[in-house]
Amino acid sequence: MTGEASSLAPAAPPVPAARRPWWLVMLRAPLARQSMYELAYVVTGLPLAAAAFCYAFGALMFGTALLITSLGLPILAAGLAGCRVLGHLERGRARVLLGLRVGEPEPVRTQRRSDSLMSWMGALLRSGVSWRHLLYALLFLPWAVFGGGIGVATWCAGWLMFTLPVWEWMSPGEYVHLPPLQAGSNGLTSVSASQDGVVLEPGFTLTLVSALGLVTILLTPWLIRGLVQVDKLLVSGLLGPSRLAVRVSQLETDRGVVVDTAAADLRRIERNLHDGAQARLVSLAMELGLAKEKLLDDPEPDPQAVAAVIDGAHGEVKLVLQELRDLARGIHPAILTDRGLGPALSALAARCTLPVSVTVELEQRPVAAIEGIAYFTVSELLQNISKHSGARCGSVEIWRSEQRLLIQVTDDGKGGARVEDGSGLAGLADRLQAVDGLLALRSPVGGPTTVTAELPWR
Repeated sequence: MTGEASSLAPAAPPVPAARRPWWLVMLRAPLARQSMYELAYVVTGLPLAAAAFCYAFGALMFGTALLITSLGLPILAAGLAGCRVLGHLERGRARVLLGLRVGEPEPVRTQRRSDSLMSWMGALLRSGVSWRHLLYALLFLPWAVFGGGIGVATWCAGWLMFTLPVWEWMSPGEYVHLPPLQAGSNGLTSVSASQDGVVLEPGFTLTLVSALGLVTILLTPWLIRGLVQVDKLLVSGLLGPSRLAVRVSQLETDRGVVVDTAAADLRRIERNLHDGAQARLVSLAMELGLAKEKLLDDPEPDPQAVAAVIDGAHGEVKLVLQELRDLARGIHPAILTDRGLGPALSALAARCTLPVSVTVELEQRPVAAIEGIAYFTVSELLQNISKHSGARCGSVEIWRSEQRLLIQVTDDGKGGARVEDGSGLAGLADRLQAVDGLLALRSPVGGPTTVTAELPWR
């Protein structure tokens, strides 16, 4: 089942990536590219955090103190503008070093155009995004000092302990100071006995410290990775678009989809009327005119010829009525309005080119708009089954789960369907998304194909 014939080409199954053993992941972590990038993010964050804190704190303090004068608001506005520039830089740094892609927040929107500077200042001061950027600049420093200090100190301590035998070899006696040995050899023995008790030997001490350093090196990347998660939360939560802005953007996109769909439906109705019913009505008018001429111009009209013309006109009337019924059914079927989804889908399945079973388990009817969307969703999916799937039978199931209406259409065809840009399934997914709906497709090569649509109940 697909929206386009071109999407019937079988897709190669994804090759699962081989999982590396955990010990290999641990050994490679200190020198992995991601670990280097995360360490670079932590290290470069310390000076940037200090500069951002000084700037934001100074602008906030001076601007607040000078609010009784005419300089307070401009200083606050300039501080907020600078914090927005800082946010842009931080989003770029997180994108390059952490792979975190945070969308740009909503821009400053002025309300008046007559006084651009004052309007811009007012928009900055009213913008919640600007104040969130200021809050980030103030919180950035303490977290950078805490997280960055722990990460960098642990990293440096690990490498220092791990390479301690090298430093001791280069400068003997300067790094390890132990009591003089009383017994034992000069090898890497663990202890030596003496009259004063048991003392550690230098070889064992260096080995122990180096081993602890190696363990620290292997664990430090995971420590830094955990600390960086907090940075990701700060950047995405304070420097990204707000939930309201994201929702407004989604609604604007959905509105565009709805407008485009309505315009496409109007063009389809106009084309069907022009190419179907209108053309047949013109033919009907011509045949009735021809019958009129035969009756008026011929003093002795042939009854059979006139009857044949009238019979042809009668046939055209039947065809016009059938096309108008089909067109009305395509706009909104009367059976759906009168009897609901169950009978409407049963009638729809009866017109399908293959046997389709329909199961509707609804105790009550959803609102008319959702009911109509569900009907036309099933209609389009059944058309795809008939045209592209090569199936022998299909099934339609509809049920309610809490506040969602679920639709599942299954066929036993050859599968391999994909939701691609420009395909019928992609357009259907966009139309469902416009009403907070979802479309899920499972279609392995060889079948079966299952399409699940989810719609809000109201």
